[in-house]
Amino acid sequence: MRPGVRLGIDVGRARVGVARSDSAAVLAVPVETVARSADGDADIRRILALAGEHSAMELVVGHPLSLSGAVTASTEDAVAFASRLAFVAGADLPVRLVDERLSTVTAQQQLRAAGKKSKQQRPVIDQAAAVIILQHALDAERASGNAPGRVLPTDEGPFPP
Repeated sequence: MRPGVRLGIDVGRARVGVARSDSAAVLAVPVETVARSADGDADIRRILALAGEHSAMELVVGHPLSLSGAVTASTEDAVAFASRLAFVAGADLPVRLVDERLSTVTAQQQLRAAGKKSKQQRPVIDQAAAVIILQHALDAERASGNAPGRVLPTDEGPFPP
């Protein structure tokens, strides 16, 4: 298991949930919900600032595929966001895409089980989903000995210039 803090990222249309691991890469905890920028890169800059604050070694972005593994509109949005993040972060901070099927559904179920009503879930659901994505990636790496998902290139991306 590679030691070091990782940030987990759950990309949504309106908000981005952020979680972080401890330096031993054992446990994921919520950090913040970042508003998506309609124009500009304020959301990207905030996530990179959080990475700096927590001395993150990499960013783990959820890759939302359908249950069958097919690409959806959410998949394309998350990959475009992750590609922009990788481009701005550069080679010093790898951005890794990992499968996140059912992470938001699982987060909703956990919050509901904790007694949070739907309206109370809105401010924290993205963070909870980011925790689930990151914890799954940490557990998968610990079990297999291999880093999860795939690293995005830093010099290209399916996003407008």
